[in-house]
Amino acid sequence: MTALPHAPLTGTDQSGASGADWSGALARLNPVTRLLLTVLVAIPVLISLDWLSATVIFVGELVVFLACGVRARMLARRMIPLLIVAPLAAISMALYGKPGGDVYFQWWLVVISQRSLTMAIAVVLRIFALGLAALVLMGGLDLTATADGLAQICHLPARFVLGTLAGMRMINLFAADWRTMAQARRARGLGDTGRLRRFATMAFALLVFAIRRGTKLATAMEARGFDASTAAHRTWARPSRMGRADAVGWLVAVVLVALALAVSIRLGTFTPVTR
Repeated sequence: MTALPHAPLTGTDQSGASGADWSGALARLNPVTRLLLTVLVAIPVLISLDWLSATVIFVGELVVFLACGVRARMLARRMIPLLIVAPLAAISMALYGKPGGDVYFQWWLVVISQRSLTMAIAVVLRIFALGLAALVLMGGLDLTATADGLAQICHLPARFVLGTLAGMRMINLFAADWRTMAQARRARGLGDTGRLRRFATMAFALLVFAIRRGTKLATAMEARGFDASTAAHRTWARPSRMGRADAVGWLVAVVLVALALAVSIRLGTFTPVTR
């Protein structure tokens, strides 16, 4: 039995990479590889609070992504949300972080010290390292190709994977339903008053639509063989395999992670999260 039928995404290849944003090696990576690489490069940032390992990861990501053909303009555009979130986190860490070393300013609960400023810089770099990997590697993933990989490579239950895929593809329909209901209420003169009441009624109507659509979708999937009885004998229309590009991606990620940990430990900046 083949996977869920779907309309092809405009301007995308098998990996879901848009021709406007993706080219080169990243477009040839299996979606599962991209998901797992996002987790792998986050390990040094998650186990250590130092700024050096996060810097190595962040700079390494920039070099690798540019070498793989990702355009600098696209990287800058993807980092805009990080430029908003990172300073907010840094300010809170600088003002309320654990003090240590020289104290530069103190007022009630606010203590700006050498340690808190260092941790604020580390927080900014950690957000950049984590966010850039997630936004670039996971951005533009084709949901169908990702589901194929999760079921065939990671051997997740096919019923769970296909159900999740079908649910994710319904999100755009929910947004369209919400806009249609808002336009219909406005056409009847009900769109400009009682915002809280309007939101509650529209949310309830959207819930009803979701239940009805989910019921119809479940019936249609069972009629096409997407039930538990055929899960052990399921076949796939689009085979998902790991290739040479995936092996190179794993090698580069492992080297980058090992380099970040080695440099931070060698220079004495490694700070476990438990400390």
